[in-house]
Amino acid sequence: MRHIWRWFGPIDKVSVRDAAQAGAQGIVSALHHVPTGSAWTFEEIRKRQDEVRAGGLDWELVESIPVSESIKTMTGDWKAHIGAWKESLRQLAKAGISTVCYNFMPVLDWTRTDLRWETADGARAMRFDLVDFIAFDIHVLQRPGALEDYPPQLVEAARERFTGMPQEKIAALSRNIGAGLPGSSDGYSIGELRTALARYDDIGADALRDNLIDFLSEVVPVAEKLEMRLCAHGDDPPWPLLGLPRILSTEQDYVRVLDAVDRNANGVTFCTGSLGARPDNDLPTIVKRLAPRIHFAHLRNVRRESEGYPCSFFEDQHLDGNTDMVAVVAQLVSEERRRMAEGRTDHQIFMRPDHGQEILDDLTRCAQPGYPAIGRLKGLAELRGIEQTLSHPEFGMN
Repeated sequence: MRHIWRWFGPIDKVSVRDAAQAGAQGIVSALHHVPTGSAWTFEEIRKRQDEVRAGGLDWELVESIPVSESIKTMTGDWKAHIGAWKESLRQLAKAGISTVCYNFMPVLDWTRTDLRWETADGARAMRFDLVDFIAFDIHVLQRPGALEDYPPQLVEAARERFTGMPQEKIAALSRNIGAGLPGSSDGYSIGELRTALARYDDIGADALRDNLIDFLSEVVPVAEKLEMRLCAHGDDPPWPLLGLPRILSTEQDYVRVLDAVDRNANGVTFCTGSLGARPDNDLPTIVKRLAPRIHFAHLRNVRRESEGYPCSFFEDQHLDGNTDMVAVVAQLVSEERRRMAEGRTDHQIFMRPDHGQEILDDLTRCAQPGYPAIGRLKGLAELRGIEQTLSHPEFGMN
């Protein structure tokens, strides 16, 4: 696999040189400062490339070109925004970047209630506390219909939790849940979040899926002509939130979208952490079935705190948690070999150690939540060890 590292640009407290020292072979980044719905220019892309190269690596993959709410709802300026998305692809291709990760999660990106929750050994991890989330939904956001979306026992637990919740905790919940895309300065106040949710009052899962397919029907032919690959990131967490539909939470969700626009340029960002929060997702089996269309892998692990879903969970260490990471990596390595035998030029799959616990000096660096230096270095080293062992003629899959 091609080992890459997410970098948020010059504001990132983990530098490109840090990534190179950690063992990364390349960088995945984005132009977070460009407004959503606007086209990326060649000049801005080249500037980011130069910033990455100054640290000794190359910008190899984009994560993400944001998909606007207008595109997701097919309202307002959605046609102009799709046009800008296509233009961004053209400029990226001109700069030599050929793979773009994106997501189609409405309103919220990945959602956590705690961004620096302390684990038993003193590390810090991101966590989704279901009761806290429900307390926010019912008592802070006061979303119409929220009471009917949860079992009575969880509604009561949320009421009790909120009754004793300090004001600082309420404020932190609002900030964490209303945060925008990682690396961006976007985010929602309570009023803005209510307004954003209202845009989806008449949009269910089927309608949102249709909008995704319509979007892909527009941009995939452009990507294919440019010899680029697009890869959709799954829902995180993989269930409906705040009454919003989620449409990339299971294998079947992905199959519907891949079959609807059946071209190799329409691919998958296989995120073990996102899919792994649901106990009914068998990740080694899913990666095997989706393998020919996987262009990018986010490898991280979550620990579910109860069975069933929705549930509370936290970001565990890369080889712990509920996902059999060895089995997942084995399937990815096997797919690379299959592609090589088939003669595919895109046989190598991009991989990054996703998220990570803050450990050691990370605890004082205050990097982007989920993206510490040492926690990801540890994860990358472990994942590289699995891959090299699987590739060894004596112990591996040869």
